[in-house]
Amino acid sequence: MTNLKTRTPEILTTLTPEPFMNQEPKRGDFAQEEGEIILREHEFDGIQEYDQKLPNWWLFTFYGAIVWFVVLWVLYYHTPVFKDAHQEVTDMIVAVQKAKAIEVEKMVKDLNDSKFVYEWAANPERVAGGEAVFLANCTPCHGVDLSATIKTKDGKVQPLPGLPLNDHIWKFGHSPMRLFKLVNEGSPPESTGNNGARMQVWGQQLTPKQIAEVVAYIISKVPEDFKDIPKP
Repeated sequence: MTNLKTRTPEILTTLTPEPFMNQEPKRGDFAQEEGEIILREHEFDGIQEYDQKLPNWWLFTFYGAIVWFVVLWVLYYHTPVFKDAHQEVTDMIVAVQKAKAIEVEKMVKDLNDSKFVYEWAANPERVAGGEAVFLANCTPCHGVDLSATIKTKDGKVQPLPGLPLNDHIWKFGHSPMRLFKLVNEGSPPESTGNNGARMQVWGQQLTPKQIAEVVAYIISKVPEDFKDIPKP
């Protein structure tokens, strides 16, 4: 116990900062010089606050971050320098639409009624590809057998929203190129649809090649409707 009591002042001297051992801290509002320690004048519930001048590097980083935030905010929201997520998605959609438009234009230049009837509709691979696309996308409206009907379990025949494609009646013309345009662009603006149901714009979901193959498939199912198309 004697040793501990003897060493207590030494320990206290070591742990206590030198300025506080020898003198009362200066009082004021804020520290003015680096390394200066100020005991601020205000006091709340017996609690007092010390103040020291922050290092220049810390102040430079802090104020620089504020300036950088303001500059970035102005550039991002008020100038075309940066694009937000909505604009990026919009630009991507526009780019895809432009690419499809170019592809459709090339396809239309390479196709005509004769090629549809005597080349595409006569090509088993083209027809098979068109059948796959038709069964995956078109049967809910035009039916599996192109009749625009469906048989229920009790044997009754129920009409579907679309027009039949095997009744030899072509509401918008039976030209293969007109069919291609109809599938690609959907029902014409002047059309009221079949029982109010209009065909959607399939060019937004299918490629020009897929649409052309669907047309070839339809031609192959009712070739007699296109026999008046001249050979190339």
